[in-house]
Amino acid sequence: MNTRRGITLADAAHEFLRHPTPWMLTATLAAAATARGYLGDWQPTDALVPIVMLAVFPFAEWLIHVLILHWRPRAIAGIRVDPLLSRKHREHHVDPRVLPLVFIPWQSLLWVLPLAVAIAVLAFPSPGRGLTFLTFLALLGLGYEWCHYLIHTDYKPKHGLYRAIWRNHRQHHFKNEHYWFTVTSSGTADRVLGTYPDPTTVETSPTARNLHADA
Repeated sequence: MNTRRGITLADAAHEFLRHPTPWMLTATLAAAATARGYLGDWQPTDALVPIVMLAVFPFAEWLIHVLILHWRPRAIAGIRVDPLLSRKHREHHVDPRVLPLVFIPWQSLLWVLPLAVAIAVLAFPSPGRGLTFLTFLALLGLGYEWCHYLIHTDYKPKHGLYRAIWRNHRQHHFKNEHYWFTVTSSGTADRVLGTYPDPTTVETSPTARNLHADA
């Protein structure tokens, strides 16, 4: 998409589907949901698993953003540690309008998705609950990708909830990178964990577009 002025949701969706990560997550979602439906064995805990995941997700988002995406490159035992996710996220901060950098790097999903399958198999007492977990995880991942992508397009918020999420993430990019770490919600984990200040009390950071430049 060469120009992104005044785009509609349909325009945004068309561009969204041109990138590999949404397709990888959609394929995972379809496979997990199909297997879950085929297996049957529905239990009350199939409703509990998504509820717990939805409650935990903002905090997982916060932790991943702080500990992995904003990781400072460093030497550990003489080896430079600078993960792909961290490198790509620094590039994303340099120019938040470059759409390929908005998405989770597809190379990372080559190990994240198998890890999620392993958790579904090993961490749950039955295959049914594991598949419920995997289905909802893929759905959350797809929702994250869409929300994060849409914030970085020129689609203008039309509803209060999305406007709050849009403002929250843009403050992280253009106001101060040390606050507002959640992406798909506003004032949830950030408020609990102390990274949701009044924007009028926060100075504009000189390194919001160049992470760790002051290191």
